[in-house]
Amino acid sequence: MRPIGFSTGALAYGDFREALRMLAGKDVQTLELSALRQCELVPLLQAIPSLDLSGFAYVSIHAPSQFEPNWEGALWEQLAGDVATRWPIVLHPDAIIDFGLWRELGASICIENMDKRKPIGRTARELSEIFKQLPDATFCFDIGHARQFDPTMTEAWLILREFGSKLRQLHVSEVNTRSKHDCLSYASILAFQEVAHLIPESVPLILETPVPEWDIDAEIAKVREALPVKKKTIAA
Repeated sequence: MRPIGFSTGALAYGDFREALRMLAGKDVQTLELSALRQCELVPLLQAIPSLDLSGFAYVSIHAPSQFEPNWEGALWEQLAGDVATRWPIVLHPDAIIDFGLWRELGASICIENMDKRKPIGRTARELSEIFKQLPDATFCFDIGHARQFDPTMTEAWLILREFGSKLRQLHVSEVNTRSKHDCLSYASILAFQEVAHLIPESVPLILETPVPEWDIDAEIAKVREALPVKKKTIAA
């Protein structure tokens, strides 16, 4: 069974403590601590020693997706120490100004593919250019972004075939025409099933679907339907 959990930012906008409360007692094994906005990062990092994360087998942290250009060095310093040695750091490629800076963190950096709004990182070809500059970086595949960019799932297939060996985690949601995360629909479930066989069972799933607390279990069930594990055949 695929390890599954949530991004704190999806469950409780800007309130990681509330998101952790919502997940308490749920059958989740993975967690992404979200600091998508520049102002959220320092409070999150300061709070980490007081957070009980012992129930999660996999934890990552999502770096800010936008920040002031002159803050990139300070951001790097915040993440380059204890955080980088403990957890993958999910980073949007279009936010990077100095690739040399992030190259120093090697496999701790987890590059995410982008939605149609962004100028880079949307296709296998564009990701190839990014990974040339960050050769040791790992990969966060956002399957909702891939489907929004190409509803036929051809680009998703190309990305997974090209960068499957770098795959560290998945972001799962439906991404609408306004590039906002939504809960999975029947159409997105069918689309995701087309490439599920390319995703190893052990890769952690991080849901970015904005669900209320009472719908968490139902949304997890939908994701498991969308990304089934291929059953192994037993030789006679």
